Amino acid sequence: MRKQIIVVAAGIIFVLALSVIAFAAENPFVGTWKMNPAKSKFSGPATKSFTAKMEAQENGIKCVQDVVGADGKAFQRIWAAKYDGKDYPVTAPDEDAISITKPNANTTIWLVKKGGKEVGSGKGVVSKDGKTWILTGGGKDEKGQAITYTILMEKQ
Repeated sequence: MRKQIIVVAAGIIFVLALSVIAFAAENPFVGTWKMNPAKSKFSGPATKSFTAKMEAQENGIKCVQDVVGADGKAFQRIWAAKYDGKDYPVTAPDEDAISITKPNANTTIWLVKKGGKEVGSGKGVVSKDGKTWILTGGGKDEKGQAITYTILMEKQ
């Protein structure tokens, strides 16, 4: 009897592991992405470097972003959100909430807030071959001036 329970438990763990792998494979955003500065554009001072590590989670994504701003200061932005348009917490100096929707398999649309007020929004589209991810959007800088960006991310 004990041997049967172990075999059944092992089978369940195997099936769960396969479903997690399949889930991640279906999500083109999963992986490590790095900004190509030469192919990115900013209306204001340019971000010096940007790396995003994306992990699949049920109906959503978890993200750890390492950024070096135009001023040379490094910071990290961490969040996990479902694709349901609801606000989820963000750990970052310039925002505290994010909401995301996913209108199709290769596109996400987001809105970021600080203190309940919108501070930025954008859209990300992963190429059909899964090698590039283009982020377009904008918001306001610390002086309240409008900024825009187009960031080309490359899968690592």
